[in-house]
Amino acid sequence: MSKRAVALLSGGLDSSLAVRLLKDQGVEIKALYFYTGFCITEHKRRLGLKKEDGQQYVNPAIRAAAQLQVPIEVVDISQEYFNVILNPKYGYGKNVNPCVDCRILMLKKAKEIMERQGYSFVITGEVLGQRPMSQTREKLKLIERDAGLEGYVVRPLSAKLLPTTVPEKLGWINREKLLSIKGRGRNIQIQLAKKYGLEYEQPAGGCCYLTDENYAIKFKESLAVDGFITREDLVLFSVGRHLRLPSKTKLIVARNEGEAKFLMTFKNRYDHAYRKDGKGTFVLIKGEIPEGEHQLVADIVSRYSKREPCYVILSIKGEQKEIWAQPIDDALLDSFKIYTKKGAMR
Repeated sequence: MSKRAVALLSGGLDSSLAVRLLKDQGVEIKALYFYTGFCITEHKRRLGLKKEDGQQYVNPAIRAAAQLQVPIEVVDISQEYFNVILNPKYGYGKNVNPCVDCRILMLKKAKEIMERQGYSFVITGEVLGQRPMSQTREKLKLIERDAGLEGYVVRPLSAKLLPTTVPEKLGWINREKLLSIKGRGRNIQIQLAKKYGLEYEQPAGGCCYLTDENYAIKFKESLAVDGFITREDLVLFSVGRHLRLPSKTKLIVARNEGEAKFLMTFKNRYDHAYRKDGKGTFVLIKGEIPEGEHQLVADIVSRYSKREPCYVILSIKGEQKEIWAQPIDDALLDSFKIYTKKGAMR
């Protein structure tokens, strides 16, 4: 066995430092980025959105791997991850984040790659006590056990506070050169990043939509009203403004050009509405829309399309209908919003 390891690299500060620390010990490392479909930065990149300075979003893990000079493999686990979200064995965190089940799935996949490609152990950037749901001493042990990797997960940032791993016992890595970081603060990591010259956008990496309160509100509201959630819903919860009409039909209103283009990819499967001259938003209609609400939908399109009176095209069951629309009153519009300005379900 040699000093070869696969590393879970999110692109955040912790996982980047974990790779750097073991690379400095001569470990040959291959980074793994697990694509779940819920990374906020990656989602913005796919929509073609830009940062405030005009620069494009870049996949944080690929950027980190280039900086660390390690090869990286992007592993798509999105299909399996949908099942984890809908049926987490160990439940959700504060919102709809199945953190424990998520880590187990990723480590199981890492184990498969490790064994298939001849690597010896797994590296993660986990820090003891940093995340209350998944990074307690007990949960780290449980995750390791369920993934079938007991003793073979090295967490360089907190290693001295955790049981000695097999790679340490066999002398593949030096425990004395590992760290004893714990808790939610990242001051030590930030100082280490300066020491190593590591650049990063934010300490937590690309972040996950499932931890976002507004996403969780849409998730719970849909489950309560519709009685079920589809895999497609899990994607659509991250896009646009969500409105629920009196008929219980849902509208998803694009907030920008990127979201409009994204929602348009669903127009062959859902009814939809848009400003006739193409100057406004795009609205996806989920559910059976009664004829009595056609004008309401058109007025909502008008409201979110420069607040101007305009002709709106409704595409219902493959047939197009042209309606003259006036911007809907904001007070009435607010009554349809699935979440209020305070982020609470209405």
